[in-house]
Amino acid sequence: MSKSIGILGAGIGGLHLALYLQKQGIAATVLTDRAPEQYAATRLMNTVAHHSVTIARENELGVNHWDDPQLVYHHHDHYFNFPDGGLLFRGAFQRPSRAVDYRIYLPALMKDFEDRGGLIEYASIQDDDIPALVSRFDLLVVSTGKGALGRMFAHRPELSPYSRPQRLLCVGLYDGVDHGSPDGDDPRGVTLSVSPGHGEMIVIPTLTFGGMKTALLMENIPGGDMADLVSLSYDADPAAFRQTLLDKLEKHHPHTYDRIDTHRFGLAQPLDLLQGAVVPTVRQSWVAFDGDKLAIALGDVHSVVDPLMGQGANMASYAAFELGKAIVEAVAFDARFVENVDRARENRVLAAARWTNMMLQPPSEAMGRLIFAMSQNRELCDEFTENFNYPERQWDRLASDKRIHAWIDRSGRIAA
Repeated sequence: MSKSIGILGAGIGGLHLALYLQKQGIAATVLTDRAPEQYAATRLMNTVAHHSVTIARENELGVNHWDDPQLVYHHHDHYFNFPDGGLLFRGAFQRPSRAVDYRIYLPALMKDFEDRGGLIEYASIQDDDIPALVSRFDLLVVSTGKGALGRMFAHRPELSPYSRPQRLLCVGLYDGVDHGSPDGDDPRGVTLSVSPGHGEMIVIPTLTFGGMKTALLMENIPGGDMADLVSLSYDADPAAFRQTLLDKLEKHHPHTYDRIDTHRFGLAQPLDLLQGAVVPTVRQSWVAFDGDKLAIALGDVHSVVDPLMGQGANMASYAAFELGKAIVEAVAFDARFVENVDRARENRVLAAARWTNMMLQPPSEAMGRLIFAMSQNRELCDEFTENFNYPERQWDRLASDKRIHAWIDRSGRIAA
């Protein structure tokens, strides 16, 4: 059976799929509009942490160029800025996670793919290019949602409860924030900080062009006191931006503010700021074309999640491997092929979407009980933290109030 695969998009999903197929001896062509040397001069793309399951896939592909204990982190600190006093507790991973600036990460994987004989075509794909691409390849994988590419796949309203963004994002890489050290009394970790009614902030030690910096991913609730950061211009007045941010961090995220050296605090470089919002969306996973051809969605084209729980890139990598396995085993690229792919990947991918969507809402009574229980039960919080690797396990525990209460009760009996 002929297996010529076209992959539109050079994000983590597209590149992990291309590298996986390359390892299996299957011809894959990546099509993207950005060359590796262009990334360094682009604006911050995201602040992405790769958990151990994704790092394991990188090891399998031979692309883990950041296997350095100085770069990883081992735990999540949870901080709730309650009016009557802050609540702080920790959950640990079984194996470490790490974050690398995608302006470094993606070009490195593109180079790996090309150095091993892979073909990347650099061009902007227009709407009228799609029929020719469908005809050219035995299977077209769409892993970028730009323009008509994303619109090809129908919206699934039953899995997409929101019609507008639930958070307004202000994301940057900063100097002057203590994120712990890889060794010593204050081990490096991520902080998940919550200001009730105003939003969340994820504090991530990140490798970027200037070495290790700190990502501040602010997830601000529309109408809250932090919301105006989404439109506050850095370029118009860097000093005013910096002072406004410091004032809001002191008020809403004091645990992180206390770790800031205000004399050194600031963006690592002017392009290290990203502002905007996303609408969480799940789309149909495939579309049929004439001639018994089809295109299949991967990554954000299939499921766009708010970055609150850090699941997007990890899910794209997971889905790429599941799709790659199915391509290797396929005897035909047809509706049954897609059914097999969906069965393999959707439990985890949809669980990540549902879990994230739930966390965007005010906590239920059961979730409030879980937060308090985790603050008192380290094993329970460790399990919650490790499940960032396995969102289907997390959703098994969080999908209903009954499940949450059962999890707490079971953990309490074990702890006793």
